[in-house]
Amino acid sequence: MTPLPLAVTQGDPSGIGPELTLRAFLARRSLGLPAFFAIGDPALYARTAHSLGLDVPVRQATPAQAPAVFPDALPVVSLERDVRGAPGAPDPRDAAATILSIERAVETVAKGEARGVVTCPIAKNVLYAAGFRHPGHTEFLGELGGRFFAQETQAVMMLWAEELAVVPITIHVALKEVPRLLTRALIVSTGRIVAQDLARRFGVAAPRLAFAGLNPHAGEAGTMGREEIDTIAPAVAELRALGIDARGPFPADTLFHAAARKNYDAALCPTHDQALIPIKTLAFDRGVNVTLGLPFIRTSPDHGTAFDIAGKGIADPTSLIEAIRLAGRLRA
Repeated sequence: MTPLPLAVTQGDPSGIGPELTLRAFLARRSLGLPAFFAIGDPALYARTAHSLGLDVPVRQATPAQAPAVFPDALPVVSLERDVRGAPGAPDPRDAAATILSIERAVETVAKGEARGVVTCPIAKNVLYAAGFRHPGHTEFLGELGGRFFAQETQAVMMLWAEELAVVPITIHVALKEVPRLLTRALIVSTGRIVAQDLARRFGVAAPRLAFAGLNPHAGEAGTMGREEIDTIAPAVAELRALGIDARGPFPADTLFHAAARKNYDAALCPTHDQALIPIKTLAFDRGVNVTLGLPFIRTSPDHGTAFDIAGKGIADPTSLIEAIRLAGRLRA
């Protein structure tokens, strides 16, 4: 039986997503990528290929037709909405189609037409003009999991590369809000989801989770903050009582050197930047954003829309290629 293809969203059409999708298609044979189809405006992909001199035939198709089309042309499932913006110049009138592309991608998985979702970058400030009310992709996908799968979800962001996997426990929030939001319940629920999906999706038999402290030196025995004593350590103990190999809290500044990384499968950090700075330092072009806790596979490149280089033919497709490759490897 032919494997189901992956659904790749359009992302912001004025960003680098369409170009990266075309370049990933060009690498399909040399890298052995799984079949995928784009969801967006077929004319946009054809126009982008022509303007950049990329030899990529574009063919409108249904998800069911995509595997047969993929060897010879990029299959695009049409949203029947023309793109208004130009490369590097996003147009708020395109926001509704950007949102719809994400919704349709999840719907194809729910219908058994796709194996998983790979999302191209969005610009949230552009989407807010169309009524988008989520802090980011991750939170929106959590809602879609409930809408299309009738399953309550806590979406958890994990950034993954071969040498490091990190999870920010709080994500798109101001730093001053973290101590209030960093509850024992949130840490425990996040840890449970990470352990569950490392086993279920990645095939890690007994996941090892390392937790970073919030404060310098993990609070220095309470002299630089009590979050480690009052919140993080009790949550780690609760996870251990549930049979999960949870460790910490450790000082964040000593958690990511090569020797330390050998002792865990994922590092969970109280703040966004504690988690993302090390992986973007180690694997900026290869990092993949994986959403855990969903009833479907979702990956994404670990970068933004890059409006400043859109349409110039210089965008690096490595992260999207790695996202497609990983989505094809993960267990459904």
